[in-house]
Amino acid sequence: MELHGTALSIRRLEKRYDDGTRALESLDLEVPAGTFFGLLGPNGAGKTTLISAVCNLIRVTGGEISVFGHDVASLQARRMIGVAEQDPNLDRFLTVREALVYHGGYFGLGRRRALERAEEMIDVFDLGAKADVRAPKLSGGQRRRLLLARALLHEPRLVILDEPTAGVDIELRRELWRYIRRLHEEGTTILLTTHYLEEAETLCEDVALIARGEIVARSAPEELKRRFGVDSLEAVYMETVAR
Repeated sequence: MELHGTALSIRRLEKRYDDGTRALESLDLEVPAGTFFGLLGPNGAGKTTLISAVCNLIRVTGGEISVFGHDVASLQARRMIGVAEQDPNLDRFLTVREALVYHGGYFGLGRRRALERAEEMIDVFDLGAKADVRAPKLSGGQRRRLLLARALLHEPRLVILDEPTAGVDIELRRELWRYIRRLHEEGTTILLTTHYLEEAETLCEDVALIARGEIVARSAPEELKRRFGVDSLEAVYMETVAR
């Protein structure tokens, strides 16, 4: 997979809601292709708004976003993005297999290929015993597996993981990260948001901290620690966004 170039380019991005709330303020961000990138910040900092803008789910007030050189509103960009949302939004009437096949069709996969990919993801995420079970009957951990399987089914080049391990047990968290590491090693660009700062410090090559709709610090975790004279990413976080 091609590893040079820019996966995500954001220029002067602004978002103000009708009530006057400023969610993003002239935000610039560039994520190189093949990077494991962390976006960290407190609730209300603008992370969810930023992700929604990248996924073309909201109308922004101003600015430009491109994904591998394609405007974010284009079909090409949409097909290059896979997102595992923080809150499970699974169709309660579809089984695991049906949900994956439907997702494949939405992203332009033919039925045969969608079925093939669905079976691959069911196997990868150990959902075989639940393949014909509907979402409401899955455990919390199984729903997390399905969300990630769905995000990866159409083989996106940019994978966005919004709090992917929130509320899961240690065993499942380690299992999910083993797969995500392997995916990254194969060249996929990962954009991660997480409140587990030790997770970001271990996994991410590049980290941006966001507060009040603006990027307030960005670098590799080791460089951030050196710059702020601290010994952990959590301490950097406290120095920047949690003041």
